[in-house]
Amino acid sequence: ALLPALGGRVFLTTGRTGLAAFAGLRDLWFLVRSVDAPGPPRPPRMEVLLDRGPFTLDGERELLSRHRIDVLVTKDSGGEATAPKLAAAREAGVPVVVVRRPPVPEGVPVVSGPGEAARWVREAHARRRPPGDPHVSG
Repeated sequence: ALLPALGGRVFLTTGRTGLAAFAGLRDLWFLVRSVDAPGPPRPPRMEVLLDRGPFTLDGERELLSRHRIDVLVTKDSGGEATAPKLAAAREAGVPVVVVRRPPVPEGVPVVSGPGEAARWVREAHARRRPPGDPHVSG
């Protein structure tokens, strides 16, 4: 709902599965960057850029300029991978819309990093095995 007031040329980096939310925006043009080709539903006026990061600040600057991007839509991925495009947008004065992550469903474990995730998997695996099972490893 925010986009028409922010710009007409959108750099959309929410991933290929998030395009349905933008499919009805017929007056905007989208540059969609994703790892895999998006399927329908999707915006009618768009160009797809299949690419995988990491992306550089210089590369993101050039992309915004070449495609005359005037608004960036990205998702809150929780990592540093978005830093170059956010910095390039800030430098160019391009407004940014950040799509929040959906809330974590109740009862779903949340971990803070790979080490904690590996520990959780080992512990969950151990809880599923009967005591003394020789297939449990540390």
